[in-house]
Amino acid sequence: MSRVVYCVKLQTKAQGLNHVPYFGELGQKIYESISAAAWQQWVDRQTMLINEQRLSTADPKAQEFLEQEMKKFLFGGGESTVPAGFVPPRQVN
Repeated sequence: MSRVVYCVKLQTKAQGLNHVPYFGELGQKIYESISAAAWQQWVDRQTMLINEQRLSTADPKAQEFLEQEMKKFLFGGGESTVPAGFVPPRQVN
């Protein structure tokens, strides 16, 4: 049976994550209040940020940047970064 959470990102009840996706208190907060769909939106956003800004996930500064962006994206509290000139890929039907 899947978990249902009230997703603070999507502002609705939705299927929760199957496991804690991040370490520490932040990971527990995500697990308890972010849906699987909202988490996937973040994974897609994170991938875009890594690719467009050519970030190395081994770089502590890049890790800190991505964590701050994740907090803004999932919980609000600021405008999430979108690289200048970024054009989202077209959806293929």
